[in-house]
Amino acid sequence: MTIKKVRVRFAPSPTGGLHLGGVRTVLFNYLFAKKYDGDFVLRIEDTDQNRYVEGAEAYILDCLKWCGLLPDESPAAGGPFAPYRQSERKSIYREYAERLVRQGHAYYAFDTPEELEQNRRDIPNFQYGHAYRGGLRNSLSLSEHEVDELLDAQTPHVIRIKVPVDERVVFHDMIRGHVAFDTNQVDDKVLLKADGMPTYHLAVVVDDYLMKITHAFRGEEWLPSAPVHLLLWEYLGWKNDMPHWAHLPLILKPDGHGKLSKRDGARLGFPVYAMNWFDAKTGELTPGFRELGFLPEAFLNLLATLGWNDGTDQEIFTLDELIEKFTMDRISKAGAKFDFEKAKWFNAEWIKKSEAGSLKPEVKKILEDKGILATDEEYLLKVIDKVKDRCVLLPDFYQQAGYFFEQPKEYDLPSVKPKWTTAKTEFFRELISGFKAVDKWEELELETLFKALAEEKAIKAGEVLLPFRIMLVGGKFGLHVFDIAAVLGKEKTLDRIEKALAVFVA
Repeated sequence: MTIKKVRVRFAPSPTGGLHLGGVRTVLFNYLFAKKYDGDFVLRIEDTDQNRYVEGAEAYILDCLKWCGLLPDESPAAGGPFAPYRQSERKSIYREYAERLVRQGHAYYAFDTPEELEQNRRDIPNFQYGHAYRGGLRNSLSLSEHEVDELLDAQTPHVIRIKVPVDERVVFHDMIRGHVAFDTNQVDDKVLLKADGMPTYHLAVVVDDYLMKITHAFRGEEWLPSAPVHLLLWEYLGWKNDMPHWAHLPLILKPDGHGKLSKRDGARLGFPVYAMNWFDAKTGELTPGFRELGFLPEAFLNLLATLGWNDGTDQEIFTLDELIEKFTMDRISKAGAKFDFEKAKWFNAEWIKKSEAGSLKPEVKKILEDKGILATDEEYLLKVIDKVKDRCVLLPDFYQQAGYFFEQPKEYDLPSVKPKWTTAKTEFFRELISGFKAVDKWEELELETLFKALAEEKAIKAGEVLLPFRIMLVGGKFGLHVFDIAAVLGKEKTLDRIEKALAVFVA
């Protein structure tokens, strides 16, 4: 028995931003392919030209690049089954649609959009299927002569699948097990549109066959289309080559009621797209996880746990660990509720475990955007190591690290002035002298000197610790204050005390 090489595909439409549910579909495809040394294919399904949005394809590729889920074959990378854009494969599909007509599994339909709209108005729950097709304008109801005349006159028409009556279509889903459909509930979907473009239903089957796809993983919203696709695999004589199916559970709103949408993100204040998406048609900017300050590792880790677990309490996974541990039988049938607080927790954990060097490019850019030029690379790495445990999102590095690179522009004077005394002035003047004499500029050494001086001056250390912090950073925030002084170094620390003291006693 020949074991087929695993080949999976992600086939998005270039019509907008990439929803986190789409990235999770990519992730599960990618994990499965890499676990079995298979190929991950990106195919662009751009058959609906009316909905095509300029820039959407490049955006999808950029998202996958950011996530580190690069396809083995794609429009950009090429491959043995090129082209990978369906619009460039248009000439392929009519042959198969016409074959289905000749076999009696499909038919020409000449109904105009106006006629169909009238039917929808006149007939409650109208579906173009076995119940009504005999009375509509198609090659099943018209004579062969009439059909030939219409075709010769190049009358606009579509090709529809002829769904059988009173049959059951069954298949095994890798997540849901046995799935069955009553064909009487399935309408005669359009396979080839009047402009010669295939619909998704025909194109996905033809392309999966020609590209030798072995496993088709897609969202559960595609389940109602499954019987049409299964019939096409059978009618085209490819049933033995049909891929294994898996319909992934939905990502749900935080309350668990319904699929998570872009509107939910806007309403509740969190992104649902991988990266910022600007729609050139509408001028609308939809925020993304990357620009909010998520690490790609955290984003993938989050998505992996939405509907999948490895059967243990482990929550933090590297991509390599996910590849090693991923199995389809651990994917839940039920939808997974999205929790933005949990998403931020993943990001904080990944920031903590990341090396300072890997965080440096992003942190440097964040600081530069705020006008801070961190030119001393060694110093920057030291600062990142000190503050990363306090950051949830990457932009937090500005608040947590910015004061290491620039003097306070303002001081929280209301927290200092009302309780300021001449004794405190004297304390800090002597502290400057004491700090100047310190040879070993380390946190413990500075703290010991500080507290000893406070005791000598009969001042409670707590009464001078807050002013000291505000002298160094401008407010009531930041690391342990002696840790800040140790990182700043002697020169910067003394300079900040002197400048702040002049303001406090003014």
